[in-house]
Amino acid sequence: MTQPGADFNAIRISLASPEQILAWSYGEVTKPETINYRTLRPEKDGLFCERIFGPTKDWECYCGKYKKIRYKGVVCDRCGVEVARAKVRRERMGHIRLAAPVAHIWFSKGTPSRLGLLLDLSPRNLERVLYFAQYVVTHVDAAARSRVLASLQEFLDSEVARLDSERESEIAAIRDGRAPAPSELQGEAQPASDGRPETLGADEDGEREGGDPHAEAVAAVEERYEQQKQQVLDDINARIEELESIRVLDLLTEARFRELRDRFGEVFRASMGAEAILDILKRMSTDDLRDQLRDQVRNTSGQRRKKAIKRLRVLEAFRKSANKPEWMILTVLPVLPPELHPMVQLDGGRFATSDLNDLYRRVINRNNRLKHLLQLQAPDIIVRNEKRMLQEAVDALIDNGRRGRAIQGSHNHKLKSLTDLLRGKQGRFRQNLLGKRVDYSGRSVIVVGPKLRLHQCGLPKRMALELFKPLIMNALVVKGYAHNIKSAKRMAERARPEIWDILEEVIQDHPVLLNRAPTLHRLGIQAFQPILVEGSAIQIHPLVCAAFNADFDGDQMAVHVPLSREAVLEAQRLML
Repeated sequence: MTQPGADFNAIRISLASPEQILAWSYGEVTKPETINYRTLRPEKDGLFCERIFGPTKDWECYCGKYKKIRYKGVVCDRCGVEVARAKVRRERMGHIRLAAPVAHIWFSKGTPSRLGLLLDLSPRNLERVLYFAQYVVTHVDAAARSRVLASLQEFLDSEVARLDSERESEIAAIRDGRAPAPSELQGEAQPASDGRPETLGADEDGEREGGDPHAEAVAAVEERYEQQKQQVLDDINARIEELESIRVLDLLTEARFRELRDRFGEVFRASMGAEAILDILKRMSTDDLRDQLRDQVRNTSGQRRKKAIKRLRVLEAFRKSANKPEWMILTVLPVLPPELHPMVQLDGGRFATSDLNDLYRRVINRNNRLKHLLQLQAPDIIVRNEKRMLQEAVDALIDNGRRGRAIQGSHNHKLKSLTDLLRGKQGRFRQNLLGKRVDYSGRSVIVVGPKLRLHQCGLPKRMALELFKPLIMNALVVKGYAHNIKSAKRMAERARPEIWDILEEVIQDHPVLLNRAPTLHRLGIQAFQPILVEGSAIQIHPLVCAAFNADFDGDQMAVHVPLSREAVLEAQRLML
């Protein structure tokens, strides 16, 4: 019976939603403890908790109430541990519910930054927001902005009307002779010839010249009110322009944010950190953004068009894969099964632990501290600092050293993060998935075999004995050298003299495959007729080196034995 999900043709890696992470999880990890130093048993709700990840002993719960396979699947009512095999601790995952959202560093700090491309933010500006250096506008209320603009316009109209009214009344007073002369309005009373202030000089001049006796005073009043009106206009227009310029994704310094909040607090919302980015991503309409970017691609040129194409590619990739942009922000953090970040006791009583345990511990400690601060309603600056530290702890867990200095362990070595377990030659993909060790194979250094035919290779005797051992054991039983497989195996392991004759017969019509990494084309793996040779090195004909791109300065090659009749025929017909 095949397991569900065992039959597939391809796999696709995609973003996990918070709901998906919770569906994987068997429980929440809330404590940073690993194992109890006295009992050496996993701590409850810790990184190795048996209630979450399964029992450490086959078919036995934590407290020992249920033992043996007959209780399979029973959840202990005392300790809460399900009776199951211990190997489930390699499969069951947990989760950490984060007190504040954090950005996934692969998408925020990668090259190019997918999060930055989607939001049209430069990597530097995105980093400023995520690490609490600047505010970003997350929402603008259009209706509230319209109301504030209308009230500003009303205020402007009322101020202009008030100034006009005051001006008219002051001019009327001047004309009626109740107002001071312009020299007094300006605070520049000039002494007359008889020692008294000359207050009616302008009137006398006006009478002598035959013009308006109050013209100078009226002009001064009008000029003063015109200046006041212009000042009010400039002030209100600046405020209107400032209000209309507020857009989502605008970056604001602390001082600027406080200033705008005091003036237009009901019009916009701005915040810092991954929480702000999550809010923007949730409100983002991918359909509208796609149409907008397509217009830019059609109607612009140069650098703007290139950028629009890049952003459109990222957006289309999200749409086709059915991933949501807000999933790049983590609200729930998955915890690996404990057997994948083990803690092993050494001979001297000390413990060797995976680096991931230290990184997970940092995240849990900071997350618990942030929860406590939020419950206490601590000052905003303290909470912000703790959120930033949580973001940095999750960054280090996912990819230590990608941003800033790498977190180091006790002996000043860089802690290996989740990404380090995947990347490179020793990573999970190349080492364990692509480069699995397989049965009926071996490898050794190659040397030149000038006496070999082109289709032959020299196989060391000891290697050939190990590779063909099952076939040799079968031949020993068939030919009567051994009564059963067990005695045949013993004969093969002792390398009795008759074994070598049997081996010669077995390899007569059984080709082997030689492979030299890297296998860049079909000639990188070819079939050869094996010839038994002394020593430990594989011998090959010098003329086949070109196909393998091999030379004899220490290169190694792998040997594989085709087992089925079909594989042997294919090797003889197509690859020999």
